[in-house]
Parts: sequence; structure tokens; C-alpha cells
Amino acid sequence: MEKKEDKARIEITAPNMGIALFKIIGTSPLMISSFTEKAINKMRAAQEAGSRAKSKKAREARDFEKDYRDAMHVSTDGWPGIAAGAFRTGMVDACRLVGYPMTRAKLAIFIEADGLDSVVKTPLVRIIGTPEMVIRAERNDDGSMDLRSRPSWTTWMINPLRVRFDQDMFSISAITNLLLRVGLQVGVGEGRPNSKNSTGIGYGLFSVDPEVDVEIRQQYK
Repeated sequence: MEKKEDKARIEITAPNMGIALFKIIGTSPLMISSFTEKAINKMRAAQEAGSRAKSKKAREARDFEKDYRDAMHVSTDGWPGIAAGAFRTGMVDACRLVGYPMTRAKLAIFIEADGLDSVVKTPLVRIIGTPEMVIRAERNDDGSMDLRSRPSWTTWMINPLRVRFDQDMFSISAITNLLLRVGLQVGVGEGRPNSKNSTGIGYGLFSVDPEVDVEIRQQYK
């Protein structure tokens, strides 16, 4: 008689997602540097030219005002923004501060975008505030110094920042505390403390307005 093996049945529950709304208030300047259309076209032209791209060309005069405009994320509706992924990356990075596996956090935390970049279609959240042009001396990969023109906000706010998260993995208090850690220890944008290339200059820090109630909208329940 043929022996029948018992097969364990795996039960998979429906996603228990919620969306929390936060008011973000900048506590240090925010600086943005998008991958511009000019840079994309230049890289494309170099790759299409192949070996010919190695020949020396006359150096173009710098237009710092254009560099400033090109470095700004502008949505298809015309407002300035920051990549929504900046906050998601910050929250995932903050997990290492509390010993939570970052690989799990990647599957549980997302940022709802307010729109798309008009050039590269990057999902954006809207920045409330008035940008100004800042020109800073920065070091290139080869060690040489260069001047960079970037949009910067001394006073800025995002309202609301919509965080979509798995409620079976994170509580609302855990999400709030992660976001607070991003604002105090990680930062967003250029010059943030958790910059990959340096220790930053203290830019991109923020607080979460304690007077604003956090709302949760249930999804897929």
C-alpha cells in the first residue's frame, strides 16, 4: 500500500496596510541635486559616440543659474519636490539604529508620492517653501575641486508626508519613531548626516509636528 505523506498547508493572510499622515518641518537647510536632463543627454551622447568620446573637447562656459534650475526636481504640475524614496531610504536606514532587519523594512515601508518629476519621472513629494541658489565648492571623484550650484531651502515643510506601511510588521508608534530618527540622525537630501560619501554638513534634518494627529487609512483589510 502506497504511503501518503501529509503536506503542510501554508496560510497566507491578506496585506494589512495602512497609511499614516505626518507634517514634516525642516530644522536645517534642505539641498537637492537631481540627475538632470543635461547630464542624461551628455552621458547618452558619450555612450553613443563610443571611443570618440575620449577625445578632448573645448570646455563650455558654466551657467550657474541653469545648473541651479536643472538640479531641482520639478513635478509635471510645476511644483518643486524631493524624491519620495529619500524618506523611504532614510526610514530603512534608521532600522539599523534599533537592530531591525533592513531587508524586512524594505518590504514594509513605502512613501506615497504627490506627483512625478517632469523629466525623469521620479516619484516626488512636494516641498513647501521658497528655494534659493547656493553655490558651494565640492570635491570631484578624482580629488579636484569644483563649484556646484544647487537649490536649497532654509525654511521648508512637507504636509502631509504619507507613509504606507505593513501594520502586521510595524505599529504606528514604531513608524513615528523611525521617522523621528530620520529627522534627527539620518536626514534627507544633499549634505545629510548619513551621506554615502561623507559625514555631511548637517543638512536635511527635520521634526515631526507633535500637534498634528496621525491618521491611518486601512488598505486591503
